[in-house]
Amino acid sequence: MGGMIPLGDLSRRPTRFPSVTTAIIVVNVLVFMLELLGGDAFVNQWSVVPAEIVSGHHWITMLTAMFMHGGWLHIIGNMVFLWAFGPEIEDSMNPLRYLAFYLLGGLAAMVAQVAMAPHSIVPNLGASGAIAAVMGAFLITYPRDRIRTLLFLVVFVDVTAIPAALLIGLWFVIQLFHAGTVADVQQGGVAYMAHVGGFIFGAITARLFEDPSRVGGGAMSQ
Repeated sequence: MGGMIPLGDLSRRPTRFPSVTTAIIVVNVLVFMLELLGGDAFVNQWSVVPAEIVSGHHWITMLTAMFMHGGWLHIIGNMVFLWAFGPEIEDSMNPLRYLAFYLLGGLAAMVAQVAMAPHSIVPNLGASGAIAAVMGAFLITYPRDRIRTLLFLVVFVDVTAIPAALLIGLWFVIQLFHAGTVADVQQGGVAYMAHVGGFIFGAITARLFEDPSRVGGGAMSQ
């Protein structure tokens, strides 16, 4: 079994502190703590159940579910991906535009999953859809950047630089391959179709949210 974990952008650094990305991570951690305290009741109340959304109930969960996670590995993995790509996209927009983009990306991801399985009663939760939107934007904005990546294959582990277009492109192909399936994550589920929907939203709308005075900035590093 192998995989790739992005660790950060080697080609540029944000010109400003990523305050919104940091705040999003903090909120995700705080909500996860509430999940641990509240247990199943909390998860069932605030995660998305497609059948309930279609019937016109609990629409607020379309927002709350994007800050929830099914376990430690789930939240750690998502926050690592967000920190790898979020700061540069926040820098290319501005804090308010980026926050709006992130939330709308998460909503688009949830809509995609509900549309894929409208009668499902499996709870769906996670920041993956919103983060997929950030990755879609990164692919459009900085496709040539080199991403420091943890590469592992069985017992082989290495840290190498991979072009963003290749890394994100491979990730998206995997999501397409698994689209329509749901991976159980403890009490809830994470849907690949949400990843696809979020990614497409991010790729299509990235230019609309960019601040022209910010794109292209950032100190280059060797």
